[in-house]
Amino acid sequence: MSELAIETVNLGKRYRLRSVGGGSLLGAITRPFRRRRAPADEEFWALRGINLKIPRGATVGVVGPNGSGKSSLLGLLAGTISPTEGEVTTRGRISSLLELGAGFHPELSGVENIYLNAALLGIAREDVRRRLDQIVDFAGLRDFINMPVKHYSSGMYVRLGFAVAVELDPELLLIDEVLAVGDMAFQMRCFDRIRDLQKRGKTLLLVSHDLAAVEHHCDDVKLIHQGRLVAEGRPSEVILTYLRAYMARIGMLNVEEHGTRDMEFVEVSMRDGAGKETAEFVTGETLCVDIRYRAKTRIENPVFGFSIKTGGGYYLFGTNTDIMKIPVGIVGPGEGTMRLVIRPLRLGEGKYFLSLAMHSHDHKVQYHRREDWYPFSVTSTSTAMGVLHLDCEWKPGFSGAGGA
Repeated sequence: MSELAIETVNLGKRYRLRSVGGGSLLGAITRPFRRRRAPADEEFWALRGINLKIPRGATVGVVGPNGSGKSSLLGLLAGTISPTEGEVTTRGRISSLLELGAGFHPELSGVENIYLNAALLGIAREDVRRRLDQIVDFAGLRDFINMPVKHYSSGMYVRLGFAVAVELDPELLLIDEVLAVGDMAFQMRCFDRIRDLQKRGKTLLLVSHDLAAVEHHCDDVKLIHQGRLVAEGRPSEVILTYLRAYMARIGMLNVEEHGTRDMEFVEVSMRDGAGKETAEFVTGETLCVDIRYRAKTRIENPVFGFSIKTGGGYYLFGTNTDIMKIPVGIVGPGEGTMRLVIRPLRLGEGKYFLSLAMHSHDHKVQYHRREDWYPFSVTSTSTAMGVLHLDCEWKPGFSGAGGA
């Protein structure tokens, strides 16, 4: 087993919530007479029972809804907050970008804050002097570096903080969601630098709501929910688990099934063009859905339908055998099969959800519907952008008013 860069054992962090009236004059007068320990219902566990083993050189993503405990986890790993229970072990110098402007003194200039941050990390002043131009250039703040940082915008804060964090050559780099504040050009520079750190064997932890970036850059992903580690493993699998659970909870997806079950799905498998069962597909190739169903009675010309949504719950496409004028004939009683073939798959890179339904020809009876039930992902070798990949061509020097 490779050497561990980070290890936690039963790690937990508890906060005490201020009781009602605690900030009032009456609260101040009565506080000495109250019990020292707050009631149990005034305690909040931001994290509990977290066990991690992160090998040196790994890039790990941490995802989860707001308030799940992600930032508290990074704070515990960075040593900026202390655990209530459990243990944290880190190996190697840590550099962190956990909070906008954290570690900056507002009255000091940008260059003075660079030296201050380096001193806090134990970096010799001479080492900083050698790297100062690289830090300033990476941040793109040459014209503002002698200005007090209290006058910086949020984007300037992030640019300076990230430049300091990566240029001081950490062994472990912890990055919270603050990168989302930077503009597109700066984000590209950041991810270029992240790739460079990966090549050099550094250990990175990235907290982000940018799931595409997490999947692209990370070897492993941890899903935190309500202070607990609820899933970990391959990025595509953990992110799909998160999307299906969380998007359904906030109403962006509608993961449910219903119907009379006069016909019902027995088995559904998603396959690529070679027949391999998978939930990971490639733009421009083939997606097959093999359906095995059971009909309790004889049913004449039922309708099979499907729809696809993005990971964010946006409806992309839907059709059925009735719309496509494909007669199914008589089914049942007993089992039967149906295959849906989508070729070529024109979806861009991202996460998607497939819904399937079987209903009567007159649309009056829903036999079995599984809404947003089947998650899958799509990757692309193209640098084209967007949810859809359309067939198109450019024709220089065309003549005529229109047409192909």
